[in-house]
Amino acid sequence: MVVLNKIYTRAGDRGTTRLVTGETVSKAGGRVGAYGEVDELNAVVGLARLQTAGDASLDAILARIQNDLFDLGADLATPEAGQTALRIVARQVTRLEAEIDDLNGSLSALTSFVLPGGSAASAALHHARTVCRRAERAAVAFAQAEAPHAHQEALRYLNRLSDLLFVAARFANSRGAADVLWKPGATR
Repeated sequence: MVVLNKIYTRAGDRGTTRLVTGETVSKAGGRVGAYGEVDELNAVVGLARLQTAGDASLDAILARIQNDLFDLGADLATPEAGQTALRIVARQVTRLEAEIDDLNGSLSALTSFVLPGGSAASAALHHARTVCRRAERAAVAFAQAEAPHAHQEALRYLNRLSDLLFVAARFANSRGAADVLWKPGATR
């Protein structure tokens, strides 16, 4: 159980923060950058949920994702050595794959790239997808530089999540019928 009695501690006033292990690290470090990007992603998914509130199935998926993103942040925030930590597990990635397949099964086939838009919900989900890709890039950069054999399920989760958010954006566009398609060279 997490208990937060005091919100400010002043511990970070000098540009440092503490990991789950108590280790003090720079706020500019790769690990902190990676879980910070995941935190932003969670906030953007929360905003997308406001736009998809009328669809109980999408809302349930996004609610699970928000919870998973806290797990993922904890995974990235915890060093590998000697720690019993909350980690993303393969089952969470497999669940995303099943949800992608389920949502995608009701969509029309794509004939072009999709431009973000069509509906407010779709645009919000595309925004979440792009923030997810940024979080993935930060997590990959951190893992490659500092922990090359760790956090593999977390990286898989982020990669699959961006796919789910793309499919969810199409689903929110009247199951793809309201997608705005790219027309190569149309404005030349």
